[in-house]
Amino acid sequence: MPRFRLTVEYDGTPYVGWQRQDNGASVQGALERAVAGFAGETVTIRGAGRTDAGVHARGQVAHLDLSKDWPADTVRDATNAHLKLAGERVAVVAAEAVCESFDARFSATRRHYLYRIVNRRAPVVLERDRAWQIARPLDVDAMHRAAQSLVGKHDFTTFRSVQCQANSPVRTLDRLSVTRVGEAVEIEAAARSFLHNQIRSFVGTLVEVGTGRWSADDVEAALAARERSACGPVAPPAGLYFMRVEYGEDRPEDAPQPGPLAASNGDESAFV
Repeated sequence: MPRFRLTVEYDGTPYVGWQRQDNGASVQGALERAVAGFAGETVTIRGAGRTDAGVHARGQVAHLDLSKDWPADTVRDATNAHLKLAGERVAVVAAEAVCESFDARFSATRRHYLYRIVNRRAPVVLERDRAWQIARPLDVDAMHRAAQSLVGKHDFTTFRSVQCQANSPVRTLDRLSVTRVGEAVEIEAAARSFLHNQIRSFVGTLVEVGTGRWSADDVEAALAARERSACGPVAPPAGLYFMRVEYGEDRPEDAPQPGPLAASNGDESAFV
């Protein structure tokens, strides 16, 4: 059966998350209904990562199999037409035919996320439900320095939800950077896989550093504690964006390779 790779953008505000669930509308469900609407067949669309309720995406990747070898542009445009007709906040940015061995989830070598904070006293209007507003000034340099102790291979028990279903809390974090762009503070994270709530746990903890309530030593101590209770507050989902996914063919030959994935139950990227 022909397989297609989709690059998907969505506003996660009205959805219970990426994954199809019984308790509300999901991004996966919206896409599957849209494809069924034009292709006339029931499909299962598999994503590169499962985002939690309220989390957005600019570059989620998914794949699906269709019985007919449709032109890739038709898959994109027809799916978008049905999404628009249904009033969904989801769009297929690109579609391409791929080989049957491609798997959006298991072929991925690195996932990139961005968390946005609006650091100002005035209310946020244009970016409501798109960022976390923090009125108190943040020391971005201190946040970035503290973040570097989290980079590398660690047991991230402190920074994962108690509901996380991964067999192992060990992950290799390739990047965690904090920068200021005007009134916005942007936190970028990259790794082959993440644990449930890992990035939002990082962000909430680093904000404690930015406000002066925590030090970099406190972050190191929290990591070493391997106790969920040692984590700072978990940041709200509205500021988190799934930016892009890397696959083997996307990575330059001289680029550093991501660390090995710890043994798990196959959850290449859990809810974040």
